Amino acid sequence: MEQLFSAFGIDWKLLIAQAVNFGVLFVALTYLLYKPTMRTLDERRAKVAKGVEDAIAAEKKLAEADEEVGEKLKGAETEAEGIVASAREAATGEKARIVKEAEGRAASIEAESEARAREAASRALRESEKEIARLAILAAEKAMRK
Repeated sequence: MEQLFSAFGIDWKLLIAQAVNFGVLFVALTYLLYKPTMRTLDERRAKVAKGVEDAIAAEKKLAEADEEVGEKLKGAETEAEGIVASAREAATGEKARIVKEAEGRAASIEAESEARAREAASRALRESEKEIARLAILAAEKAMRK
């Protein structure tokens, strides 16, 4: 075998030394470079995966919040419609009460003014009767003087 190595110009001692150097370099690079690099890559991969999971969870929470807001908005709209309807009913009742009160006042004012008109007519009639009587007396006096 030595003749084969010497025929090709290979020094077996040098070959063993290079193999040992390669082994030492391989072990050193494995522990000092490859494993820390792989650990860092795994950590980054985990962080990215966690970020994706967190984004998905946030998206779900956002969708749930949107649904909750929609439900609350529908409830608020229903409540507002109820309040508006009750306010309209109250306004209608108040309007009817005010109209009834105004009609009552108008009727009492009309009755009062009719009574005043009758009283004024009655007073005018009495005064005119008195005036007619006075004029009749004056005319009779004048006629008696003549």
